[in-house]
Amino acid sequence: MPTYLDIHEFHEPVDLDDLAKAHVADLEAQEKYGVNYLKYWVNESCGKVFCLVDAPSAEAADQVHREAHGLAAQKIIEVQPELAEGFLGGGKVNPSGAVLIPGGAADDRDPAIRTILFTDIVESTTLTQSIGDEAAMALLDVHNTVVRDALADLGGREVKHTGDGIMASFVSAAAAVRCATRVQHELSKHEEAHPERPLKVRIGAAAGEPVEQHQDLFGSTVQLAARLCSHALPEQILVSNVVAELCAGKGLPFQDVGEVVLKGFGYPVRAHAVVWRQTKMT
Repeated sequence: MPTYLDIHEFHEPVDLDDLAKAHVADLEAQEKYGVNYLKYWVNESCGKVFCLVDAPSAEAADQVHREAHGLAAQKIIEVQPELAEGFLGGGKVNPSGAVLIPGGAADDRDPAIRTILFTDIVESTTLTQSIGDEAAMALLDVHNTVVRDALADLGGREVKHTGDGIMASFVSAAAAVRCATRVQHELSKHEEAHPERPLKVRIGAAAGEPVEQHQDLFGSTVQLAARLCSHALPEQILVSNVVAELCAGKGLPFQDVGEVVLKGFGYPVRAHAVVWRQTKMT
């Protein structure tokens, strides 16, 4: 059965009690239409709610909402369940079906804002040609171990391996920046220990809501993070303006690099470089 993510935009403060009642009403009405509403995320500040649902069709999911409480979604988009879980995480659910922030207070609702991070090994193809497949695979293993250890320590979720890098998702923008900083520090140590086999990585990150455009989960947020990664210099961490703003007051140093032109974007994008060498790792 297909899985959908539906988006409600209320344009006003969200009443959490009313949402809980609406979810219960969905559960009472869904069997008639062969639908299973799984859980929902609440972005109180933006007045948005995202519901994850298994349904035979988008129309069936919408009909449950209409019959149960009349709160129809503005968008209903089919998603791959594993991608939804990869981006948003499994997340504990409270009795009303709302997803909670991992590691947060007992009833802190997850707003479904995520920071997406990409790593990319610099000139990986050239590297393989110059040192051979076996040595290149050994360096890839170093990269994978460093990135995955940092993800585990800082609450990131690996979404997928891209062949010469890793794509990950974070609830916290600051955690994403700290993860990227740790990766660069660890790879710098590796280069000091193995100057004959330097391993340089570029990193990009962007933050946004689950569904942006083009019927794609994390559409433009993923694209922006990937393009920032491609635009970054070797050993550089380049992040979107939103990520830098979300990190305000967190003690993380950034350098404003101004507006950059990225492939596929019809407008310049404001970017910031993380001054990671000035950040001490604990």
